Amino acid sequence: MIEAKLNISISELCQSGNVSKQLIYEMVEFGIATPIEWRSEEHWIFDNVSAHWLKKAIRLNRELEIDWVAVTMIIELLKQKESLQLENQQLQCQLQNFL
Repeated sequence: MIEAKLNISISELCQSGNVSKQLIYEMVEFGIATPIEWRSEEHWIFDNVSAHWLKKAIRLNRELEIDWVAVTMIIELLKQKESLQLENQQLQCQLQNFL
């Protein structure tokens, strides 16, 4: 499977998520995502993975009314879960090769 790498500007992210740039700046400060290009805050570029986590954080905050510290912790746990699932899949494939 080939995964496409798409980049999104901070302006596009703000528009798609209906949020302010200031909110994106705060989420970056909390470590929810990291821009792949840091020229200036006005011109940050995010990859599709960071954009995914930013949008998920926005939804958690809005829909569940969770504060940003809690959202950051939830996002970190979700990232760890995703990483562990991928590792488990890889180990399952390796195990199948031995059988």
